[in-house]
Amino acid sequence: MAFCADCVKGFKHEGTAEGQWEEIGGIKSYVSVPPDGEYAKDTVILYLADVFGPQLINAQLLADDFAKNGYKVVAPDYFNGDPAPEDAFNPGTTFDIMKWFGSHGPEQTRPPLDKVLAALKEQGITKIGATGYCFGARYVFDLAFENIIKVSVVSHPTFIKAPEDLEKYLEVSKAPLLINSCTFDERFPHESQAIADQVLGDGKFAPGYKREYFEGCTHGFAVRGDLTDPKVKAGKEGAFRSAVTWLKTKL
Repeated sequence: MAFCADCVKGFKHEGTAEGQWEEIGGIKSYVSVPPDGEYAKDTVILYLADVFGPQLINAQLLADDFAKNGYKVVAPDYFNGDPAPEDAFNPGTTFDIMKWFGSHGPEQTRPPLDKVLAALKEQGITKIGATGYCFGARYVFDLAFENIIKVSVVSHPTFIKAPEDLEKYLEVSKAPLLINSCTFDERFPHESQAIADQVLGDGKFAPGYKREYFEGCTHGFAVRGDLTDPKVKAGKEGAFRSAVTWLKTKL
């Protein structure tokens, strides 16, 4: 498993978070609900963050946007209060992503996620749609393999092996899959994108498969892109729209 330089690059977005922090299964989680309070009480969108966690304002704003489309959104802090620091964005930072990952691998991050999932089940949640970004996309695949989630969305995924993970998805998962991909992505390059289409496309995956492609965008664009760049702004907004449409259609 490896990261790329773009996994820790990005821009902080402007806005005010409208959700709140709650403990779910003992795990701190950012939770956002529709402003009118109207949503299906048996359904949750699980927001699985990149290495900056739900602490990053960008992630909170995205979670709020999903909530405004009629869903309760839960973004667990599976990094146990120690996500990658926001100042890793800054030039000259000494942050070492691989050193950080040494204590933030599956052994440390899956248990808190499982606690949240168990607590949601206890609360009567029967339908979960998951949207994962970079690091979080790996867990979307894992939860889909276990058929814990009903619908999958991944944006610029990290740690997805092509063709192995895609073939396994075809064989064992029942969750419709949307992939938001882009032009410049060392972690999910054009070759992997083409393999995904070959393995899952053309009706091969019966529950449903779609891949969106955002020209001129770079890994991280759906969460941490430079919104002063028209192509990146269009890509970020397009990836969000495609995710919402997929969830509304499939969940």
